[in-house]
Amino acid sequence: MHNRTATPTADPAPTHAEAADSRRLSAKKFGRHFAEMVVAMAVGMAVLHPVWMFVLDALGAAALMHNPYTGSLIMATNMTVAMSAWMKFRGHRWRPIAEMGAAMYLPFLVLFVPLALKLIDAGALMLWGHVLMLPAMAVAMLLRPHEYAHC
Repeated sequence: MHNRTATPTADPAPTHAEAADSRRLSAKKFGRHFAEMVVAMAVGMAVLHPVWMFVLDALGAAALMHNPYTGSLIMATNMTVAMSAWMKFRGHRWRPIAEMGAAMYLPFLVLFVPLALKLIDAGALMLWGHVLMLPAMAVAMLLRPHEYAHC
């Protein structure tokens, strides 16, 4: 009769190349998630802008879209709604979704000050609001890398 005792086998430690590869894969997942959110934001702008125009026009308030303050907030809302829906679909919790939503609005809110002081115009508000949104998103993602680099 054979003695069948289970001996635990240790998994070999990952090699340097395997460890580097897993970091690279995580960075790819992180970058892919970032790109997915940017696409979702673009879809939100394209799909929801006509809805806002229809509703505001019906209410006689179409000028709100042309006001730089309200127009930029409406655009940020369009992007946030679509990006939040995508994040929820991907299984994210509400807190990271709210943090990412804040990253959509924060650049515009900060730029309202130089706009009010006439240091920038409405075009610069829209340009820089969108440009600064990307690093704001990256910061929100870097606060929780495990949230964005998962399978």
